[in-house]
Amino acid sequence: MPRRLIQRYMPDHQKIREQKCLRFLGSCLHDPYLWHLNRHSVAGAFFVGMVCAFVPIPFQMVLAGALAVLVRVNIPISVALVWLTNPLTIPPLFYFAYEVGCWVMGQPGGGEAFHPTMEWVFGLLERNWEPFLLGCAITGITLGAICYVGIRVLWRAHVTHRWRTRHEKRAQHAGKPGRNSVSTSRPDSIRS
Repeated sequence: MPRRLIQRYMPDHQKIREQKCLRFLGSCLHDPYLWHLNRHSVAGAFFVGMVCAFVPIPFQMVLAGALAVLVRVNIPISVALVWLTNPLTIPPLFYFAYEVGCWVMGQPGGGEAFHPTMEWVFGLLERNWEPFLLGCAITGITLGAICYVGIRVLWRAHVTHRWRTRHEKRAQHAGKPGRNSVSTSRPDSIRS
């Protein structure tokens, strides 16, 4: 993955640790794994962020941060992904989750016309909270799992591609006349 690009937009973890409002976390924020950008940490952060984005409660960022600390994944990515559900995207995303819940429960959904307002969403929740919560859980976990697997596969493909490119460049460089080529085969005395 483009680690340098991600690091460019990451907040400085030292400044975050020094925030007065986060001092209650104590030494939890000093775990270096919470700030690393590697395949496991980023993929896990995507899973946590996507699941928390579909939890219909206020302060989803706090939940995402706490879960990131608990499972030791990248905190800034987990918290940033919660903003998938923002005031503009909540109505259509939560309506989709509601429809998924209705489909799984075998209930007729879509009886009401969709209106992209928060009042409409809250009114729908008062009447149909069971399929909505089930749909949110299914949608969040499914998207989280897709992102987790996708990040792992893309990261591995990127690393494999870079390794092959580097290997081909070394082979081309070693084949040029006048250069000292380094043999990658082992000497006969070691081969046994």
